[in-house]
Amino acid sequence: MNYTMTEILEFIKENDVKFIRLAFCDIFGTQKNISIMPQELPRAFKHGISFDASAISGFMNVEESDLFLVPDPVTLSVLPWRPSNGRVVRFFCDIIHPDGAPFEGNGRNILRKVIRKAEDSGFKCKIGSECEFYLFRLDEKGMPTAVPYDFAGYCDIAPLDKGENVRREICLTLEEMGIKPESSHHEQGPGQNEVDFKYSDALTAADNLVTFKSVVKTIAARNGLHATFMPKPLAEKSGSGLHINISLFKDGLNIFNNRNKQYEKVSEEFIAGVLTKIPEMTAFLNPLVNSYVRFGEYEAPRYITWSHQNRSQLIRIPAAEEENCRIELRSPDPSCNPYLAFALVIQAGLEGINMQMPLAPAFDANLYETEADKLFGMDKIPENLGVAIELAKNSSFIQRVLPQKTINKFLSSKLSEWKRYQQEENKEQFEWEMYFLKV
Repeated sequence: MNYTMTEILEFIKENDVKFIRLAFCDIFGTQKNISIMPQELPRAFKHGISFDASAISGFMNVEESDLFLVPDPVTLSVLPWRPSNGRVVRFFCDIIHPDGAPFEGNGRNILRKVIRKAEDSGFKCKIGSECEFYLFRLDEKGMPTAVPYDFAGYCDIAPLDKGENVRREICLTLEEMGIKPESSHHEQGPGQNEVDFKYSDALTAADNLVTFKSVVKTIAARNGLHATFMPKPLAEKSGSGLHINISLFKDGLNIFNNRNKQYEKVSEEFIAGVLTKIPEMTAFLNPLVNSYVRFGEYEAPRYITWSHQNRSQLIRIPAAEEENCRIELRSPDPSCNPYLAFALVIQAGLEGINMQMPLAPAFDANLYETEADKLFGMDKIPENLGVAIELAKNSSFIQRVLPQKTINKFLSSKLSEWKRYQQEENKEQFEWEMYFLKV
């Protein structure tokens, strides 16, 4: 909802709010926050609340460390799991320099710029995400184990599906926060779950995904479990993806709706743009060493192809009607920064339209069962993080979307991570500590 500052201050007073969390993300999409007391909120709106940006990965250096958090009023949300006496609310924040200029490395601002580009071309983008995660048991000391919460499979029910009540609590919590989940179910892997979201504008969709991840981890912990968004926590089981469903509207019409024939060529150009730029932006869509283990099995793509309804493809066109018509990008995983990921995907599609890129024919076969000679020469998603980093480093496309400082800091950190992984003798332990416990 759109609140004025006066309305927000009145809400804070009437609802016994005692703590206000000012939330933001680092360049990797990890949520951070600073808590302030209610009497500090007017100052936050007017001038911002300062923090040490040199201590945040990828932000500033020690010699220029001050940045300020300015709460975005439309993101006001009560945290339902905190006590009703002395409530806690949260705002997502914009980030500014001491002179008031926007901080160029703020993911919300980067995405907002791409949204404006789309609007300047007459397009409105809506996104609905499908996010998978795993639930694992804790040991007697409260530390995560590698034992899944259950051993159910796709769409199983209780008692085999033990995550049913956890998903219910997650969905109800999200609803209390003004976020609308559409559906939830047990996924293919043991202890693996999925929640799908209703469509919204791209910035709200990214905010909601960041909120969702914090809610999942909070609710899991309350139930004595460990939730992880690690792309491939179990080697021989299904990986966790973040499927990005995109609808694009022009003159109030969904261009992906087959009934809107006047936009059929435009919709193909958008898809062609995304397919063309996938190799260059994969480092940002799949930013972990572990991300690449997921590709090529359990409905995760390997080849840069598209088709209708075919879940082995990078982009599929789901069966849907009217406003629900969309494309589904299946390569990203939940470890990505959604602001950067959404910005890159939308920009790629827009450039496809602007350059009138032709779309290659659909590949309708099951890619997991297709004979090798028929796949020969077909473009693939980068095979590992090292390859993805090199492609991103030399990409003029990435430079058109992201600030150069952000690109340099992101890729430098990821290159260091890749080199550390290569040097590790116990690679499984490396992934456990770096990803399983933290992502």
